[in-house]
Amino acid sequence: MRKYELMYIIRPDIEQEAVDATVEKFKGIVADNGGEIEKHDVMGKRRLAYEIEKFRDGVYVLVNFTAEKEVVAELDRVMRITDQVIRHLIVNDVA
Repeated sequence: MRKYELMYIIRPDIEQEAVDATVEKFKGIVADNGGEIEKHDVMGKRRLAYEIEKFRDGVYVLVNFTAEKEVVAELDRVMRITDQVIRHLIVNDVA
């Protein structure tokens, strides 16, 4: 299993319950497929460097986890089709 770092940005116009549900959904994907979340940080609403899909702000979430590459592929697939996520990036954590 490898270490990964995931950063994603959730739309700022949804309610807090929807933000929490989205966060739990992605944590569940990692945990249900045999991965282990080492660190999870909801950084809150922040200003974007540039406008994305007509949004100037977003809710940033940072996750460090250990998993197989199949879990990462599934996580990437689900994030692409989730409307609440406006950007995401999954990278190998070398530190």
